[in-house]
Amino acid sequence: MSGPRRPAYKIAPDGLPAAVFLAFLATAGLFYVNIMAAIVDGLVSGLGFTDAQAGQVAAVNTYGAAIGAVLSIFTIARLPWRRTAIVCLVALIGIDLLSIWITGAAAMIALRSIHGLVGGLLVGTGMGVIGRTANPDRSFGMLLFVQFGLGGLGVLLLPRLVPLFGVAPLFLSLALFSLVTTVMLPFLPDYPPRPTPVSKPDDATGTVVWTPLILAVSALFLFQAANMALLAYIFRLGVVSGLSRNEASGALGLATWVALAGPLLVMILGRRYGRFGLLFVGMLLTLGGNALFHWSGYGVIYLLANCATGITWGLVVPYLFGMTAEFDSAGRTAAAASVISKLGLASGPLIASFILGSGAGFNVLINSALAAMALAMVLMLPPALALDRRARRNEKEEKVPL
Repeated sequence: MSGPRRPAYKIAPDGLPAAVFLAFLATAGLFYVNIMAAIVDGLVSGLGFTDAQAGQVAAVNTYGAAIGAVLSIFTIARLPWRRTAIVCLVALIGIDLLSIWITGAAAMIALRSIHGLVGGLLVGTGMGVIGRTANPDRSFGMLLFVQFGLGGLGVLLLPRLVPLFGVAPLFLSLALFSLVTTVMLPFLPDYPPRPTPVSKPDDATGTVVWTPLILAVSALFLFQAANMALLAYIFRLGVVSGLSRNEASGALGLATWVALAGPLLVMILGRRYGRFGLLFVGMLLTLGGNALFHWSGYGVIYLLANCATGITWGLVVPYLFGMTAEFDSAGRTAAAASVISKLGLASGPLIASFILGSGAGFNVLINSALAAMALAMVLMLPPALALDRRARRNEKEEKVPL
């Protein structure tokens, strides 16, 4: 007996269009992260904020998102996710439009913290829905693909518009993204919780499930914090190192599109070859690429560094999120991982603002980020190996004839 038929206007729950729409849903509340370099530069060059003030705006926006994502852990299993998403999207559009008229640092910090709270609730909801799909790794890969593709367009164009129109293009682009996402919502299916948990009954003790989960989310926090500490100031780094505004924005835009190779690899390879090997190679490239930022005064090296770190960022994060999604059938661990991710994304710019505000300079910032990434590598590889081994064991059990 077949289940209820899907309305004709609804797209298939696990097809490519659904992955794209879900990527927009899980991105809308946090898209400012993908154009953070343009926003920080816009606040400095367009409104006269100091580097420290601009970094604090970025930090509170993302800390608010972490709090909102915490709320989503409870709402995702209790409230209709579509209704929650609509309310959040309408609120985000209003806040972004209001942000155009704010000129003071204190008022901007207060308003963007509210934006972060609403956006975090939306993103956590979207991540929880992705956790209910048949292949979360692929959906998370599409999430990064959309973020990098549109983020590249943003960092290419927006810094060039700030001297002409001020910060208005920055916040209008965010409002437009939310509007497009709102139009997509009716076409998504319902995505109820999966009927059976992923973990087996003998995993209930927590030894196999919780230990890899804790290590994975710790690695996620450090990896996101280290990357965001540099990304928030990456445009400023290029300009301070001697590149022109057009050279820096052009390199960032091109590198962000090149970085699409990272999530594309995730969607193509999936878990076919396991996670351990890809994460190991990806983290080695991450460390090497970030070290190149010490020579950002050379345009080619600045471009290569951004390309390398962008590709590996888009490769590593989907696998880390996919790992966390395996531990719960309702999508709560995916929502919880989004909280940790946002705490990392918020802590990076805040710590960077302190480093630069103290006069330590960009070299100290780069070295601090490298240390955090090295520790993240140490933490993420054991759970990846454990989950790969469990997958191989399950495959062998399935091949045993009854």
